[in-house]
Amino acid sequence: MSLHTRISLVLTALAAGLLLVLAALWVHGTRAAINEEIEAAARVSEQWLVALGIELRKGADETLATRTLAAIQPLGRIRANGVEILDRQGGLIYRSPAPTYKAGRGAPEWFSGLLSADFAPRWVAIGELDVVIRPDASRAVLDAWDDVTGMVGWALGVLAILFLGVRVALAKALRPLDLVMAALDRTGQGRFDTRLPVFEVPELGSLSRAFNGMADRLAHAVDENVCLEAEREVARRMQGSLEADRRAVARELHDELAQGITAVRALAGAIAQRTEAQPDVQGYAGNIVSVTGQMQDGIRTILHRLRKPAAEPLLASLERNLAAWRQQHPEIELEGVYELGDAPLSDELAGCALRIVQEGLTNVVRHAQARHAEVRVWRRSGDLEIVVADDGVGLGGEPSAQAGSGLGLTGMVERVELLGGVLRLETPAAGGCRLVARIPEDFPGPAVEEKL
Repeated sequence: MSLHTRISLVLTALAAGLLLVLAALWVHGTRAAINEEIEAAARVSEQWLVALGIELRKGADETLATRTLAAIQPLGRIRANGVEILDRQGGLIYRSPAPTYKAGRGAPEWFSGLLSADFAPRWVAIGELDVVIRPDASRAVLDAWDDVTGMVGWALGVLAILFLGVRVALAKALRPLDLVMAALDRTGQGRFDTRLPVFEVPELGSLSRAFNGMADRLAHAVDENVCLEAEREVARRMQGSLEADRRAVARELHDELAQGITAVRALAGAIAQRTEAQPDVQGYAGNIVSVTGQMQDGIRTILHRLRKPAAEPLLASLERNLAAWRQQHPEIELEGVYELGDAPLSDELAGCALRIVQEGLTNVVRHAQARHAEVRVWRRSGDLEIVVADDGVGLGGEPSAQAGSGLGLTGMVERVELLGGVLRLETPAAGGCRLVARIPEDFPGPAVEEKL
């Protein structure tokens, strides 16, 4: 059932209820009027018969009954009252005829019961006769019934006109809702340029203004999302280019510099073996062997950082990297705390977390002058949190220009933002520095090759 029909039915039902209340009041008033009229007619008829009896008693007694019957019989009914004449034994001598007004018709019994009461007959004795007056409200009730049937017809007609009028008026007033529904459908299909006119009906005008405001905000949000996606695409391409450059640099370091250093170290070792008789030369050769060995270790570390880590569980990667870091920097106590659970992490999230830990530990070695460092990686409330903390010199009250090795920290921020997370540097009250990153696990980012 449509809204138009429901509202029309409600209003029509209210109007019908009002008419029923008015009908009840009319019934009450009509009943009182009929009863008063019948009682008055019966009382007047009784008084007239008493006066008639007094007048008839002035004649001879033997003709009183005949004269009484002759006086009453031509009258028939007295003011809508039936008249009966009985002898002393109760035998019926005369009964007035049925009413001729609207003869052959009568109101329904239930309606007569509503409007008329039980009237007691009135007795008037005239000589040897008893004249009985029987009040009869049937004609008055029939008149009321005719009035009711006419009013019911008019009421039904008025209710029908009211129903149709309200329905037509509502259909006209709510016709703009079709435009609203069409606009919502178009907006749902992605056409955010859809707008509604401001309707004349105040409520619908407010609705159209609210819709247009919503459409403006949606269009603005879509534009912002497009710009954000474009920026992310640029960042992904930059990261891809950076990763390609890293791989190229790693290849060059491995193929050119590392091979050259290995050759120099081998030559220096050969010289040291063949110059035992020349201690000075042998010492220089030994120094070259030592320095080239340190250079090889440094290149291995650089290659490890430049190359993309192999796909393995984050916990294993962290433990392997921290173990290697402890061997290279035994002067710094390193503690690792992990709460990763059993559910696997995506490759891009695990790779980003590992890069953050590597960059943070590199900064600890380069700038912190720390004696103790801590790495904490745990999952909480759908996020992966990474913390690299130390007890070093901290940031000195301002972010260090070298805190992330220049592009290192910038690169970490870009990686984290690509995954929908945040990264920040903190200076705890107890001193030192904290690198904190929080990345959502369910961020719908692109594949790891695009991000890194």
